[in-house]
Amino acid sequence: GVSRGGLVPAAILARELGIRYVDTVCISSYDHDHQRDMSILKAPEHDGEGFLIVDDLVDSGDTARQIRQMYPKAKFVTVCAKPAGKELVDEYIVDIEQDTWIEQPWDMALSYIEPVNRKQK
Repeated sequence: GVSRGGLVPAAILARELGIRYVDTVCISSYDHDHQRDMSILKAPEHDGEGFLIVDDLVDSGDTARQIRQMYPKAKFVTVCAKPAGKELVDEYIVDIEQDTWIEQPWDMALSYIEPVNRKQK
């Protein structure tokens, strides 16, 4: 999975597909909601043969382009894809407009919500 955004979807896919060995490529390109210069923090040495690379989002395509250069033989999937980057991934689930900022559920704080039947009393 691509750290950090791709870690949750990678864990879910690994569980569902019975994959026991999971590694990460760590690329830093965001400070919460602002894109900045890319920095490769950790990258397995390999050409990507047999790899399934998972990320939460392909946006501008900068991170995806870097990953494609590092792992040309890998299959690359994302949960969400924006127009500028979607041609760089093999599969994605949801189309997102380029100017839309998304918050992933795993990036949000959880809070208790009273059940509807208790609110009516």
